Amino acid sequence: MINQETVNKLIEMKLTTMAEEFKAQMKNTSYAPLSFEERFSLIVDAEHTQRTNNKLYRLIRNARFDQPQASIEDINYKAGRTLNRSEILRLAACEYIEHHHNIIILGATGTGKSYLSCALGMAACKKYYNTKYIRMPELLMELHEAHSTHMFRKLISNYNNVRLLIIDDWMLTKLTEVDAKLILEIVHARHKKTSTIFCSQFPPEAWHQKIEEPATADAILDRIVFDSYPINFNSGDNSPECSMREVYGINRKK
Repeated sequence: MINQETVNKLIEMKLTTMAEEFKAQMKNTSYAPLSFEERFSLIVDAEHTQRTNNKLYRLIRNARFDQPQASIEDINYKAGRTLNRSEILRLAACEYIEHHHNIIILGATGTGKSYLSCALGMAACKKYYNTKYIRMPELLMELHEAHSTHMFRKLISNYNNVRLLIIDDWMLTKLTEVDAKLILEIVHARHKKTSTIFCSQFPPEAWHQKIEEPATADAILDRIVFDSYPINFNSGDNSPECSMREVYGINRKK
């Protein structure tokens, strides 16, 4: 016989999965041989599983991936692509997020940069890291709007709470001096505190030419390339053991 009062109390405490599992056990005689501890453990496990599944769903929904179907398991390593399976799997373990490192994914349009970034983002969500995907034009719009409405500090604070930020179409077009200063603010605020994946058609040495103010360009690159792992669809330099400095021979300015 089901104790409805107990069920109601569980539901009142928002432990609905525990309530359902409790009801299922009371109706099913196959649970009878189990001890109280074993049966209670099954009830707690059911609630815990449901809550972790809900958390994962929220993380994926809030990330707003461009390609939410992206998966590390479905990445294509066919001939002609320079992706290294073992290194991609290593990055998918998300250790770089714990160390506050970045990833720079380079390649021409249609090579799969966005898919790979979303797949790595999905891997981060499965590790329960707060993740956000955004295209650079949309990010600039957010930054300009926040700056004009005196909400800039709050927006930067919100981005600082994102453990993995994915910026697609990075440096696709030239930045004005104002654009560059806004981008520097968010890059500086996240530097060595969080991780970012930058998806770009252009290598870091070309980014400098897309920023009007050379000093701002130096500051932006300095806070990105020296803590980043490269994934280049057009070359073999795709090892997380290799920094962007080593790949491109970029020297830190004194």
